[in-house]
Amino acid sequence: MVKIEFQNIAPASTVERIAAGVGISTITAGAAVVAYFNPTTAGFFPVCPLYSLTGIYCPGCGLTRGFHALFHGDVIPALHYNALLPVFAFLFAFVFISLILVVARGRGLSWRVFPPSAMYGFLILAAAFFVLRNLPFYPFTLLAP
Repeated sequence: MVKIEFQNIAPASTVERIAAGVGISTITAGAAVVAYFNPTTAGFFPVCPLYSLTGIYCPGCGLTRGFHALFHGDVIPALHYNALLPVFAFLFAFVFISLILVVARGRGLSWRVFPPSAMYGFLILAAAFFVLRNLPFYPFTLLAP
């Protein structure tokens, strides 16, 4: 028999709701900047420190350019910049919706929807992506941003 337990979590305090509102504003402003300015031509976007120091692409390299392309409806170029973009977009959307719910009802989305195996799976996927996108031969060179 499956026993379902619900936690009695107290609603967020006023400070937590204000912090969530600030988070929503920050994410919205950041998305607007990425959508408006082209990261390939605008000079104020930060460069990946790992890539600038070592020449190695991290799993997040290309996300800013990918989100810019995605905001403009260019799905294939967005995936070319970073093949993990759908996973990151889902995670960002989950956090954004959770922050909205903290402000609106005092409770965000439960992280219990992600079992530990899913989190470990994402880490393994990101590590494999990290290694594969840095291999210097075809077809792995297609993963580089």
